[in-house]
Amino acid sequence: MSWTPERENKLKELWTKGHTASQIAVLLGETTRNAVIGKAHRLDLEARIVSKKKSPQTKNLNNAPTKGIKMSRKAKFKSLLLDKDFEPENPVQLEELTDETCKWPIGHPPEKDFYFCGRRPLEKFPYCKLHVLYAFQPKNAKEEDIITDEDIPKFIERKIKSA
Repeated sequence: MSWTPERENKLKELWTKGHTASQIAVLLGETTRNAVIGKAHRLDLEARIVSKKKSPQTKNLNNAPTKGIKMSRKAKFKSLLLDKDFEPENPVQLEELTDETCKWPIGHPPEKDFYFCGRRPLEKFPYCKLHVLYAFQPKNAKEEDIITDEDIPKFIERKIKSA
């Protein structure tokens, strides 16, 4: 399929009428939705799709948080970093692990003093607040961005040593 001037004009006309890319692809025939979107972009046609995120009209006037809003993954981890209160470690053995205990291993299995953290895990995670920070790195984390010992805040360093 090639984009002839007639097909381009038909695309422009349908686009300005508000048809979706899928509808335009069907009406033009022998093309795909993605081809229509690509051509519309190359023709620099006006974007008319409204984001599904809250528009300024639908935002709460008092800016009170609503119950249905989901936090992004990055925001969840930022909120964990701000929470400086980690409950004390509760060492447990493999046989004692449950859904109510953090499953982060401390040490190495062949060692005599090997155990699991045992703190209360976060909802939907197998680990406690502290170990979620270690276990789940943000997407696209680069090696340069990995935190070194010098970058660890003193309160976390004390928590790690006391754990």
